[in-house]
Amino acid sequence: MAASPTPPNADSPCVAVATSGGRDSTALLHATAHAAQVQGLRVVALHVHHGLQTVADAWVENLQAQCREWASQGLPVELRWCRLEGRPARGESVEAWARNGRYAALARMAGEAGAHIVLLAHHRRDQAETFVLQALRGGGAAGLASMPREAWRDGICWVRPWLQLSREAIEAYVDAHGLVFVEDPSNEDHGFARNRLRHQVMPALSAAFPEAEQSLAAAARQAQQARECLAALADIDLQRAVQDDKLRIGDVTALPPARQVNLLRHWLWQRCGRGASETLLQRLVRELPGEPPASWPAGEHVLHRYRGLLRCEAAGQGTEMAADASPCAVSLPEPGRYRLEGWPGWLEVTPVSGRGVSPRQLQNCLAQPRQGGEQFQLKPRGIPRSLKKQYQAEGVPAWRRSGPLLWLGSDLLFVPGLGIDARQWAPNGEVQWALEWVADGAG
Repeated sequence: MAASPTPPNADSPCVAVATSGGRDSTALLHATAHAAQVQGLRVVALHVHHGLQTVADAWVENLQAQCREWASQGLPVELRWCRLEGRPARGESVEAWARNGRYAALARMAGEAGAHIVLLAHHRRDQAETFVLQALRGGGAAGLASMPREAWRDGICWVRPWLQLSREAIEAYVDAHGLVFVEDPSNEDHGFARNRLRHQVMPALSAAFPEAEQSLAAAARQAQQARECLAALADIDLQRAVQDDKLRIGDVTALPPARQVNLLRHWLWQRCGRGASETLLQRLVRELPGEPPASWPAGEHVLHRYRGLLRCEAAGQGTEMAADASPCAVSLPEPGRYRLEGWPGWLEVTPVSGRGVSPRQLQNCLAQPRQGGEQFQLKPRGIPRSLKKQYQAEGVPAWRRSGPLLWLGSDLLFVPGLGIDARQWAPNGEVQWALEWVADGAG
């Protein structure tokens, strides 16, 4: 006698399926629900209403009705959906806006449902199209690798189980099970690059080269392998060149140009969370050698060359003090963040076990700009020296020196980039706090 499936409950493991209501995602949701029924799993269908088409409301209603019907048949499926807020900004790609918003919404809904796996219905033809689009955009190995079969992001494993499956196989599944799905009219809009490729280029390419789809998907797999090899090489080079979170420029420029580009691309991805343009990478290879301080914009970040090191800072971290910044009374009663009126940033107070200042000294302080002539002492037995000399001694770059000085009467307590004056350190064993100035854009 065959064992009957165990009905899932609220504590059963959960898998999510991203569904638009179209052919491919409807088939994937149906197949997943049947597999989950046997294994005692819960299935959550995740749908994102982009608010871009008048028929989108009807798609939600169709999905609701479909999931109710399947649930009445004993399939362990439920629907969660949300609507994206806002609209694409002027000049922003509608495709990019929708894609970014969709993935963020899917991740949030999956987390709320307790799902750590989200299935996506991309298939082999989608992969072939992505490869061609990336090639037409001049993409390197990372771009030509197209869509991975699985990837971890935001604590969720995004899986494309049908990436090597043909579109024809999915159509056959839909027909065999009599599945009903919606048609997205935007798929016929040739204003979108993928639609032009899908309707005008791929049919002609497949007619001339019948194995084009399989060959392009295979090329994407090879590009994925090449990307993994390049990442492994970059990790090796990075271990030799990294110092804390900075790069030793001499170790970078000692590499052949291609490995310099590979290392910089890998490091910038880690630091910025996004790819660097080929223009920036080639410029860095040409301009990195040199001694004087220099800076390069990198999107929301800025790269700085200083004392043989390459740093990546959030844009705005080195901004100068606001023009209207003026002396102001400061009270810091407890650890936390304190924004100072008229200053582009905040003071961050944290408990420490040493080299901090007694909390009582931070109850009635004065924050004011540098006036010139201030003396700072780095160590208890050191000699007070000018801020300029201490900055030079500690290698604090110019863009990290902005911010208010903190005074208690005529005693200097704190200097951005240097910390607490050693003459004000609390005795060991006493409660003490450290200060840090965080410029806007750096936090």
